[in-house]
Amino acid sequence: MKPLLDIIHSELTDDWSEKNKQAFLSLFGANGGRYPDKARKSVEVRAPGFNKGSTGVPFSGLIHPSNPDSGAYGGMSFVLFPVEDAPCLVALVVGTQGLSPDEEVLSRPGHGRKVAAICRWLNRSVGKGQMVAWAKQEPVRTDLDVPEGIRRMFPAYRSVFDRYGKVIYGFYAPTTEHQETERALKAFLDLFFSERGQYPLKAAEAEAERIRGDYFAHLMPDAAEEEVRQLLAERRFVILQGPPGTGKTRMALRLKEEAYDGRGMTVQFHANTTYEQFVGGLAPVESDGAIGLQFAPRKGFLMEAAETAQGAFANGEKPFLLHIDEINRADLAKVLGEAIYLLEAQAETPRRLSLPYDFGAPFGRELSLPENLHILGTMNSADRSIAIVDVAVRRRFAFVKLWPQYRVVESQSGPLMKKAFIDLLSIFVEYASDDALALVPGHSYFLEADDQRAAQKLRTNLAPLLEEYLAQGYVAGFEEAIRSYLQWVESL
Repeated sequence: MKPLLDIIHSELTDDWSEKNKQAFLSLFGANGGRYPDKARKSVEVRAPGFNKGSTGVPFSGLIHPSNPDSGAYGGMSFVLFPVEDAPCLVALVVGTQGLSPDEEVLSRPGHGRKVAAICRWLNRSVGKGQMVAWAKQEPVRTDLDVPEGIRRMFPAYRSVFDRYGKVIYGFYAPTTEHQETERALKAFLDLFFSERGQYPLKAAEAEAERIRGDYFAHLMPDAAEEEVRQLLAERRFVILQGPPGTGKTRMALRLKEEAYDGRGMTVQFHANTTYEQFVGGLAPVESDGAIGLQFAPRKGFLMEAAETAQGAFANGEKPFLLHIDEINRADLAKVLGEAIYLLEAQAETPRRLSLPYDFGAPFGRELSLPENLHILGTMNSADRSIAIVDVAVRRRFAFVKLWPQYRVVESQSGPLMKKAFIDLLSIFVEYASDDALALVPGHSYFLEADDQRAAQKLRTNLAPLLEEYLAQGYVAGFEEAIRSYLQWVESL
């Protein structure tokens, strides 16, 4: 790896071509290489000769071996672009001749997803507030150029973008830190070779897994309880969303008991939840008269929570949590009604809402939400039969995604469940559309240390969920992979 690092952080010289060929060849073989000798056959080194000061955009890289020895090429490639006064740009590129022979790799959702995760990881770990990497959402979109805003962030590489901006789909602009460049280089190269079915040598396996784990954490980031607690303190209104089994309700209940010391209430929405039940309205009450029943104003869950928060805890000094489970199972626009006006965490002046009836103390005919009232909703992103959360509601809530977490499975499960989790997660990551990725079953489906009980749990808990996905057409783009996985589960 060192010869490539030296090239990235050195100036373009007249012997550019030969130096690059030797540097790329040093990647292979047990004697100092990172990949086995057989991986050498899966690529061809392309390093056209360029003299210092010549016109054009010099480059070197690894391309598919089916391409001609010179001239334009096609398919997926790993490329270095040298420029003056800056390190080489490290990039993944589609050849100017098109996607072939790598159209299957480039069009697979997982490839672009992993490139984007690597870039997010680099921006967080290396950039620390500044962009050092960029990824195109769809690598196959060679009709789309590197956006002007990105070009302005990396002026040293404008000539590269002018010539190859439409075919670059992921890049890293190295800093002066060679160690960070090496990690980025290994991440890009490991992904590039894995798409060719080639993997690092045994001596580099542990490091490769660490790097993969680092950027996979940005593919499905973990939301910590402390992060949600701080968000509630700042924004007051938060929704946890994610696939089934990711611990949304568990986190909400734990926050209520621990962060709020039990100061809170939990309600569950369903398809028949009404405005009168949540905000307030007329409800039948017993009467001493001849009729027996009469209608009178009755406070809903929101009023009850606001009243408790306002009056019971030192006049609002301590926060109170209203937890709404399955918040999107109800028609939120109807359930909230005009009360949506009150859900403004940073309103310049206190907001008050006129009510059609007198609900008694402390509100009367005017409702307001005390600042110490926090609302936390949970939302199952896999339930497609529920009402869509509209833009007006989304603007008022901060949304936090909860994803399946391997660290939870690793710490609480045995070998069978670990394999089952990784195999299913890999199917969704590689083949699912963005919408379908939100359906990946969460880690709670895979929590079992005993392999015998694990097999039973997979058959009785996980398999019915996947069968429902198939029946509803939710995984239409990769149903054969899911069916094969189910056959494996049934064989256990």
